[in-house]
Amino acid sequence: MDQEKEESPKLILVADDDPAILRLVKAIVEKEGYTAVSARDGKEAYQCLQTDSKFAAAIFDVVMPYIQGTELVRYMQSEKRLMNIPVIMMTGEQNPKFSSDSFSAGAVAFLPKPFTTSQLRTMLKMFI
Repeated sequence: MDQEKEESPKLILVADDDPAILRLVKAIVEKEGYTAVSARDGKEAYQCLQTDSKFAAAIFDVVMPYIQGTELVRYMQSEKRLMNIPVIMMTGEQNPKFSSDSFSAGAVAFLPKPFTTSQLRTMLKMFI
């Protein structure tokens, strides 16, 4: 069983409605050796969470169409198979309420946009 884990790269769910940010985060995640699964909005991310994919982590934008990032985190906290997946939240909004809402929903980290590649890399290393 352990050998299997080492061979298959860890999946990370990345959700952002900004295509440029989605591409950037996906590129950083994959450069770190993970496999990124992209979602263009909250609904797509929710559908990805419905699959049996074993995500090692998730990176969500706070503000997305259909389902907000914080709502996704709350949903994950209510599901036994998803509750231990670390979630990193990110947003370009300057409202401090977004970070406190993210943490109270269950996120492990909060990344204000714009962020640097090394900031995201550090967070991936810390939580995975």
